[in-house]
Amino acid sequence: MKIETIKTFGQLKKSGYESISIKEELRRNLLQKIMKKESPFVGIHGYELTVIPELERAILSKHNINLLGLRGQAKTRLARQMVGLLDEYIPMVEGSEINDDPFNPISRYAKNVLIEKGDNTPISWLHRDDRFSEKLATPDVTVADIVGDVDPIKAANLKLTYADDRVIHFGMIPRSNRCIFVINELPDLQPRIQVALFNILQEGDIQIRGFAVRLPLDIQFVFTANPEDYTNRGSIVTPLKDRIGSQILTHYPEDIETARTITEQETAEAIKAKANVYVPNLAKDILEQISFEARENDFIDAKSGVSARLSITAFENLLSTAERRALHTGDEKTSVRLGDFIGIIPSITGKIELVYEGEQEGVSQVAQQLIVDAVNTTFKEKFPKIEKLTKEGDSDPYAEIVAWFFEENDFELLDSFSDDEYKNELDRIIPLQQLIEKYQPETVKEDSYFLKELILWALAENKKLSRYSLGNGLHFRDLYGSYISGL
Repeated sequence: MKIETIKTFGQLKKSGYESISIKEELRRNLLQKIMKKESPFVGIHGYELTVIPELERAILSKHNINLLGLRGQAKTRLARQMVGLLDEYIPMVEGSEINDDPFNPISRYAKNVLIEKGDNTPISWLHRDDRFSEKLATPDVTVADIVGDVDPIKAANLKLTYADDRVIHFGMIPRSNRCIFVINELPDLQPRIQVALFNILQEGDIQIRGFAVRLPLDIQFVFTANPEDYTNRGSIVTPLKDRIGSQILTHYPEDIETARTITEQETAEAIKAKANVYVPNLAKDILEQISFEARENDFIDAKSGVSARLSITAFENLLSTAERRALHTGDEKTSVRLGDFIGIIPSITGKIELVYEGEQEGVSQVAQQLIVDAVNTTFKEKFPKIEKLTKEGDSDPYAEIVAWFFEENDFELLDSFSDDEYKNELDRIIPLQQLIEKYQPETVKEDSYFLKELILWALAENKKLSRYSLGNGLHFRDLYGSYISGL
């Protein structure tokens, strides 16, 4: 029988529908997904062998869950995707404020309607998308917000005294009966608010302004928390932690490939909108390496974390930097240059928390150093180590490039260069192409110019060349020639 035809409790009983708890519902649907070899968590990368198996075990165990991890680790996204494990529709007593199950009513309203109308009780259907509630824990949250309070307006309209439980206005948690309820940043809840959750989690009792209301609520709780919160702003009180069945630790991507997959997924719209901008694979690797460098940098507070959103917003800014340059130069199509990375600094500065030494250094300076460190790390994976000193007779793969600058002593890569001018300028340095052909022979032509610029940056950082910012581009020259000229 289709749900469109089921409009009363009597019809629902004849259909053979069986009522189960939300935790059993999640468990049953997850079992079916696992048996079909289907992943219930789509678009979550890097957690296949760690977080997702633990989350699945928690659901199978019918646990309330706490996702513990630093910012930007997809905790809320995991919670939201649990909605996909719910039945598409469930029946409820029509007009119920708390989604009463007609087979197991818990509110006075639903019980009275069922007593009065019996099998003729009207039934409405609740879609899975409407069975997710989320609350960001902030210090100003009250018990009334999440549990409920006496409503004087309702008392006046119904001409009831405050002694009648019908004057209660239910809070977010009772209204989320038979739903997934998420509290983000749980430690930020004041301890007295956390205490109010004790019985709701375990016994199902709630008390509102002295009313001992027995409501065996059917809720799947998911909490998210940042471990730094335990010492910075607040903590999860011990009895509440004891009532949470599973605590699952999340983490950042463990390799560049996974990080790239996440960034490309989250920036798909930006990539589509800026289809005239080509991004070399090496540029994508450097972009992700910046986040990895930031998580190891001594100037950045490791306990605060470096969100995956850094790479996402930086990638969007990188595309926009190249797009803006192309508009100025008149190029219909362009490719990202290493010099364009200066445009992602605003995306970095807002995503990192500095320690005292970092504050002294300056956030913009730290951001620029992260880019340089990412360039150096990526360069070392592609080319031989740049030796500061070489013995006589030892071969130096970079000697010809350095010699070229000694002879030419003048080289600029300006932002105002069109793509053709940019490529022609780099093509002047013939030893660059020879180095790429020797050590990275599989490099496609579209990526070779970015790789040439990478080599110049690395030589400058390793004191083989000098690099200066011109405000509208970069100037490279022979290191010793710079000393002689006084620059």
